[in-house]
Amino acid sequence: MQKGKKTVLGPLNMRSGRAGYRTRTGWHTVYWRHKNHWSTLYNAPMPYAQFFSGGQAFHAVYDTIFTTGGSTGCVNLKPADARKLWDTLKTGDRVYVWGRRPGS
Repeated sequence: MQKGKKTVLGPLNMRSGRAGYRTRTGWHTVYWRHKNHWSTLYNAPMPYAQFFSGGQAFHAVYDTIFTTGGSTGCVNLKPADARKLWDTLKTGDRVYVWGRRPGS
């Protein structure tokens, strides 16, 4: 993560969207944050959720992020890394998402 030209966090391991559920790339704005969010769509915890595009968010997952499949569009992080990102971003911050998961 950069603020201007200065690196303030990272790099971090993450898991992005799988085939059919690509993480939307480009410039976005963090529009809502919820520390202990629960997804009613997937009936799953989304700790440190920071939403940036529709229902897509940066958030922690308790299982491994090192899987052959991907997320359903969110950027999944280890809990400690999601907490660091939570402490760095705020509502209204612009974020740039790029790249895609191989095979997606």
